[in-house]
Amino acid sequence: MNSQPVTGPTQSAPLVMATPLLGRAHARRLRDIYRSAGWPCQDGVEVELLAAGLLARQPTPDGHEKVRLTDAGITHLAQALHKNRQAMSTHDALVDCIAQSLLRAGRVVWTNLSVRARLPSAPEEPARWKVCKPDVFSVRNTTVAAYLQPVVHEIKVSRADLMGDLKFSDKRDSYLDVGGQCWYVLGSDRKGRAIAQADEVPPECGVLHAAPDGHLEVLRHAPQRAVPDLPFALWMALAKATPLPPMARAAADDPEQAMLVEQDAP
Repeated sequence: MNSQPVTGPTQSAPLVMATPLLGRAHARRLRDIYRSAGWPCQDGVEVELLAAGLLARQPTPDGHEKVRLTDAGITHLAQALHKNRQAMSTHDALVDCIAQSLLRAGRVVWTNLSVRARLPSAPEEPARWKVCKPDVFSVRNTTVAAYLQPVVHEIKVSRADLMGDLKFSDKRDSYLDVGGQCWYVLGSDRKGRAIAQADEVPPECGVLHAAPDGHLEVLRHAPQRAVPDLPFALWMALAKATPLPPMARAAADDPEQAMLVEQDAP
C-alpha cells in the first residue's frame, strides 16, 4: 500500500504592499495638514500617505494622536508645488493677473464661467444663441442691478489665436451680450511688445497690453453701454458658479493699520 507523504502546514507567501499612487488629492491633503494643527481625518487618503511614509503619527501628551509631515512629505509637497507652478501656462497666469487686479478694485470676479448668450439677428429671423465662456467676468459689488456694470476680459497671449478669434464675430458678440464692456487683454511677444495693435481689434472692444513686468497698459478704452439688468440666463449661471474669494486688503495699504504693521516689524 502506497502511502502519501505527510506534509506540514503550508506557509503563505509574504504579503507585498503596493506603493500607493499619489495624486493631487494627496498633495492637497499634505498642504492642508502642513497648514493645520495636524488632527487626523482617518480616511483613505491619510492611510495612503501614512503607508507612503509622507505622514507620521505623533502622540500628544493628553493621549490623543496627531499627524505630521515627514521629511519625505515636505519634499513631496515642494515637488507638487513646483509642478503646479510649471503647469500654469502663460494664459492662466495672465487670467489670474487680471482677476486679481479686478479683485483689488473691489469687484466680484468669476473665471471659468459658462453662460448662454444671445447673438444679433434680424427681427424676422429666429433667435440665435451661443455658449459663452469668458476668461474673466466681473461685476461691481452692489445691490442695485442697474449699477452692476458687467465686464468681460478675454485673454490672448498668441497672435495666431487672436487673429483666428477675430475672424468670427459670434464669439465677440456673445461677450458683448453678457457684458457692458468687453476688453481684449494682449500678451507680449519676445521683444516685450503687444502681440497686436489696438486698431486690429474691432472698435466695440477695448484693448489692454499686459507687459512682461506685469504692468497693464490701456491701448484703447472699451466703449461702455448701459445694462439695466442682467439677463436671466446670466443670473442663473452666476448663481450656480462660485466667484473668486475677495482679496483681503493688505495692512500696509490701510492707513488705519500702519501702526500695527510697525509694531509687528522686528
